[in-house]
Amino acid sequence: MLVDSSDSILAQWYRNKIFFTGFWSWFAAQTIKVVLGIIREKRFNFKWFVGSGGMPSSHVALTCGLTTSVGLFYGFDSGLFAVVFAMLVITMFDAQGVRRQSGKQAEALNKILEDLYEHKGLQPDRLKELFGHSPKEVFAGGFVGIVVASLIYVW
Repeated sequence: MLVDSSDSILAQWYRNKIFFTGFWSWFAAQTIKVVLGIIREKRFNFKWFVGSGGMPSSHVALTCGLTTSVGLFYGFDSGLFAVVFAMLVITMFDAQGVRRQSGKQAEALNKILEDLYEHKGLQPDRLKELFGHSPKEVFAGGFVGIVVASLIYVW
C-alpha cells in the first residue's frame, strides 16, 4: 500500500483501522477489569485501569485484536498475519507463563520478608505480586480482542 506523501502522519494514523482495533481491544479489557473490580470490592481504584494482571488480559486482548484485524484486512494467508500471530502466541505464553511465575516468586519473597521482619519494626518494600495471568484470563483477553476486531470490521 503506497502512502500519499501529501497526507500528514496524523491523518495516516487516524485512518489506521488496525491500530484502533488494538487500542479499543485493550481499552475494552481494561474497562472490564475496572467493572469487575468495582463489583468485587464495592469501590473504584484507578490502578485497575492502568495496572497489569487481572481478568481479562489486556495484553492478550490488544495483540489478539491486532492479529484478528490484520487477518481480516490483509488475509489470514498473508505474511503479516503470520508475524502478528507469532507475536500473539509469544504474548499469550508470556502472560500465563513467565509473568505469572514472576508474580508467584514475588508473593513467596513477600511472605519471607514478612516472616523475617515480623517483630523488628521494619517495613520492607513489598514486591508487586500480580504480574501474570491464569489461562482463563488469557483466554478471556483473546476473546475480547476477537470480539472488538469483529465489531470494528463489521461496521
